[in-house]
Amino acid sequence: MGPLYIVTERFDPSYGEVWDRYLSWSGLRQLTELVSLDPILCQPVVKEILPDDWPYIVNEDFMLDFFVDLDYLLRRAGSVTDKNLLCVFRNPSAHASPPANEHRFLFEGYDLVDIEMAASALSNCGGFSLAFSNEELSAHGLLPSLERANEVKRQLVRYYPDEHHAQCNVWAVFRAIDV
Repeated sequence: MGPLYIVTERFDPSYGEVWDRYLSWSGLRQLTELVSLDPILCQPVVKEILPDDWPYIVNEDFMLDFFVDLDYLLRRAGSVTDKNLLCVFRNPSAHASPPANEHRFLFEGYDLVDIEMAASALSNCGGFSLAFSNEELSAHGLLPSLERANEVKRQLVRYYPDEHHAQCNVWAVFRAIDV
């Protein structure tokens, strides 16, 4: 599957006490901002699907927040100032690269989100210590390499077979830096 796009709300210290409580609960004290596809912590900006959206979104279970057309998404999302415009790849077989366009996307890392797109196993499940340590995650809550992300995905299934959020997809996450 080619690149997909989504605009999410930022989750960072500007949330004040909510951010502080999250850091305390999660143990992810190294975070300066969470850049994730977790829809609870980094909520999608486009909240409802309109009839005109269908040709431009991923028509698949649990994927309706993702757009295949960047220009259309930007029209739908409105201003993306103080939001995260993300270019993502689901289960890439190799390190992916975003297409060249007027937005420059920088690689942030790899997220592991359960197959129903309900929560990030890395940042919103309280940790899975047999699969990864919190200290492995970047200042944005992501894993730095595809190899490690795939290994964590395997370890989640191995050590937590009955845990719903341990059945994950690996996502390569790139963030636009010029919006």
